[in-house]
Amino acid sequence: MIKEECGIFGVYGISEAARYVYLGLNFLQHRGQESCGIVSTEGKSLYKQVGLGKVLDFFDEPKINYLEGFRAIGHVRYSTTGSPTLVNAQPITASIYKGAIAIAHNGNITNASLIREELLKKGKSFHSSSDSEVIIQLIAEAPFDNFTDSVRWALSRLEGSFCLLILSKDILIAARDPLGFRPLSIGKIGDNISEIGDTYVFSSEDSGFSIVEAEKIRDVNPNEMIVISQKGFETFEIQSKTPKPRRCIFELIYFAKPSSVVFGKSVYDYRFEIGRRLAKEYPVEADYIVPVPDSGIVSALGFSQESGIPFALGLIRSHYIGRTFIEPSQKIRDFGVKMKFLPVREVIEGKRIVLVDDSIVRGTTSKKIVKLVRECRPKEIHFRVSSPPVKNPCYYGIDFSTYEELLANRMESMEEIARFIGADSVGYVSVDGLFDEPKIEKNTFCRACFDGEYPTAINEFSKDGFENEIKEQHLK
Repeated sequence: MIKEECGIFGVYGISEAARYVYLGLNFLQHRGQESCGIVSTEGKSLYKQVGLGKVLDFFDEPKINYLEGFRAIGHVRYSTTGSPTLVNAQPITASIYKGAIAIAHNGNITNASLIREELLKKGKSFHSSSDSEVIIQLIAEAPFDNFTDSVRWALSRLEGSFCLLILSKDILIAARDPLGFRPLSIGKIGDNISEIGDTYVFSSEDSGFSIVEAEKIRDVNPNEMIVISQKGFETFEIQSKTPKPRRCIFELIYFAKPSSVVFGKSVYDYRFEIGRRLAKEYPVEADYIVPVPDSGIVSALGFSQESGIPFALGLIRSHYIGRTFIEPSQKIRDFGVKMKFLPVREVIEGKRIVLVDDSIVRGTTSKKIVKLVRECRPKEIHFRVSSPPVKNPCYYGIDFSTYEELLANRMESMEEIARFIGADSVGYVSVDGLFDEPKIEKNTFCRACFDGEYPTAINEFSKDGFENEIKEQHLK
């Protein structure tokens, strides 16, 4: 099954809305670099442009000019198990008897395969391996003529994680799953009153509002479905009872920009405090604290402050190479690490170095980084990680889907992990440390990748998915 950590951005109520979405997607590019797309409407038709690659590479002036209208939604994507094909690029669109529809989705529907099997038995056909298409088919299947009621009914049947932007010719809907796995924020552009009402903006991260000069109003609540139309701003509960949130802790650890506020917490402050906690839990004598850029920088600053060891940029990152963790193939990950980091010999040679990174998942990237640093002949390399060992697959949309690929499952001790990646020692922040030092409520976060306590039922369909079947259909 396709599992993805993506970015979504939407605008309602301003001329040339697609241009605003284009700007917002650029600010969310760190959340996905495999494909991108925008769908807009002027009230009569949906206009679509989707393609492979980054936003700046795919979109040009003719493509943007094609996207007419006062309403638009956009998407940046990376796949974790699926192939990087245009058929899976979002937003996805369809014409159903309730009208033309477009969906941009961040998350992973754990019961998508079960629902898909039910719909196939009823004669429905599927054209992609995206679980987002299951949502469209469910909306079409809903026993209501009213579009809003149909969407609400469809969303109430979903399990797993989703933040959604759904666009019809006259309505924009934003929704967040009942457990609130993924972030989604609401903003407003000034006091603009256009011919179709106020201007609202939606973004996976609130720091994306700055580029379009929008002011954050609040987050979309877990279990909330917001409907914006000429009637105004309406809000509904997806399920009759809202369960206790289980927000994804990896959003704070890795995915979000440090400038964002996610789940009510400053990402910068969170990572800084985790770095301080890490220094307390795994102290070490060293000459420099060196971050693995970019996502390890803030935690390294916290480690440096707590330990009193100077901070130094011993690795310089090339920003022309994408984030290796979110590339779709292992070969690209291996190649990318060699080009992505340039060690600074003057900082490293003959020194005791503490490398601080946000996570170790498969171990391949960490091993290559340590090898790069070793080439500068440091006296010692100590690796410190601002997340606990990842021991369990994620079924809610992050790129580790099997037990076998996780380094912490293959190795029996910290010493063995250190030998594998080539470091003199390894230390991970504890699970309790993720919550005690930054003072956030542990039981409101999903931490299944660390402790195996999944907040929803995980069945064999959730694990196996239907990617292979879809590939076979396309080959026929």
